[in-house]
Amino acid sequence: MPVGVGRRARSIEEFGANMGALAGLTQPEARHSIVPQPDDVYITSWAKSGTTLSQQMFHQLRMAHLTGAIDMDFTDISGVVPWEDTATMIDFDMHAPQKAAPRGFKSHREYERLPEGSRYVVTLRDPHETYVSMYRFFDGWHLEKGALSLEKFMPLWLGGGPGGCDYFTHLLSWYARRDEPDTLLVTYRWVVENKRRMIREMASFLGIDARDDLVEMVVDATDREFMHRHKDRFDDALVCAVMDKHLGIPANSDSTKVQASGSDAKVLPASIAQEIDAMWAERVAPVTGHANFASLKEEIDARFS
Repeated sequence: MPVGVGRRARSIEEFGANMGALAGLTQPEARHSIVPQPDDVYITSWAKSGTTLSQQMFHQLRMAHLTGAIDMDFTDISGVVPWEDTATMIDFDMHAPQKAAPRGFKSHREYERLPEGSRYVVTLRDPHETYVSMYRFFDGWHLEKGALSLEKFMPLWLGGGPGGCDYFTHLLSWYARRDEPDTLLVTYRWVVENKRRMIREMASFLGIDARDDLVEMVVDATDREFMHRHKDRFDDALVCAVMDKHLGIPANSDSTKVQASGSDAKVLPASIAQEIDAMWAERVAPVTGHANFASLKEEIDARFS
């Protein structure tokens, strides 16, 4: 018998009821938590900021280095670069050996809630774009299609996904570590526009020899069209299975994180854009000296010029 409301949510309250019901199904066990090891890598961008692209790039780099070929033999990218914050929900063993070294984990957390002594790959994205992208991701999967307007989506955007934090907490935490050798901090748009350079930067960060043939394999495996053709590997299949079983939300829902085209911030209602801008002015500008994301992006991107 389904728990929660037994279907896709039609309101913020129903979404909370569904997620609360899932959280209560499985008791946390030791195997659901990471036991940190030297050289662990966290792909820890904020929600809808390039996490999946970075997971794929990381996994294909280490597999091409180990085997000389890419690896698409998985049902969910978060099965090979696992996500601790969903481990209890999907009963995933975070202690299980990974396919190649170094070990990698997905996260949406800020630095202060991750193990020290690890390495961190972070892509930053314009907050307006993340809002639209997250809405597209939820609409028709967690939420009944069209049940929630863009104007009413703000509480879910502020949540930042399982185990996450709000956008501004995340950005400020990682911006403060932009000069640390254990942190590879880039912007999402820079990665998309400079993919070969990013692959080489990540390879160096991981201690992998970025041979030309290896780089080209990873370029092909992280192409939007390639990933969209294999979108069933990037659709939270492990979470979908649990939601189907317990919430009555079909596992074949459109939950892919790889859309045929990117999200356009221009569709954002003016009232929401202004609310996001006001939060930036209050929290980010005084700390960073950047009046908006475009200005901050210039600083981060210039580090790789």
